[in-house]
This record gives sequence, C-alpha cells and structure tokens, in this order.
Amino acid sequence: MKTKSERGQSLVELAISITILVFLLAGAVEFGMIFFQYVQLRDAAQEGALYGSLYPADMAGVEARVRGASSSPIDLENDPSVVIIPTLLGTGDACETTGNAIRVEVRFTHQIFMPFIPELIGRPDRTYPLAADVTDTILQPACP
Repeated sequence: MKTKSERGQSLVELAISITILVFLLAGAVEFGMIFFQYVQLRDAAQEGALYGSLYPADMAGVEARVRGASSSPIDLENDPSVVIIPTLLGTGDACETTGNAIRVEVRFTHQIFMPFIPELIGRPDRTYPLAADVTDTILQPACP
C-alpha cells in the first residue's frame, strides 16, 4: 500500500507529464494547420500560374483564378490579408511572350491560436507569415 507522500509524488509526476504532452500536442496541431494553409496557398498559386501561362495579358484573371481556388481553411476570395502578386518574367514585348515565364506569389499571415506557442517560437505578435510562389512557362502569346 502506498503512503500519502508516494501518492502525492505520483500526482506531481502526472501533472508534469500531462503539461509536456499538452504542449507537444498543441505544437503538432499548430504545425499541421500552418502546413495545410501553405499547401492551399501553393495550390492556389499553381492555379494562377496555369491560367497565366495560357492568358499572360489577363493579370486580373490570374488574380481571380487564385482567389477562386479555395475557400477553406483560408477564404482566398474574401480574406483581405491574402496578397497575390503576378509577374511576367523574361524579355520581349506583350505580343512575344511565348517561352517566357509568369510567376505568381501568394502571401498570407497565419494567426497563431494555440497558447504559449508564440513565446516558444519567438513571435510575440501571434502571427506567422506564409508565402508560396509558382513560376510557369507561358504557352500562348498575349496577342492574337
């Protein structure tokens, strides 16, 4: 039979162990959310680059394609913190862009929601910047 001091020792060990496990679980959940949001940004940038490779003169269409790519977990269409930057790369005028490239960058600021995580990673403002960019070859000229 355990004495009172032994039962108290077990309770203290359990409290310390559970605290550490909760921190690890919180970190894993936060990392999973950040990774899932990054994958969504990458897929949206890829959609915009694909559209831009076919219609390089339609930058508004590229942005619309990116914004329409997904609505969860980031609402790309309605979230004002999402920044989309399409850029034509290469030489030649607007009618001679075939073979050049288009680069689409999508930026988003993730709000960290788990407690104590910002202090552990050194982000006291509770945000984590995410950015994804895709470069694609232009397949059709901008002008007919």
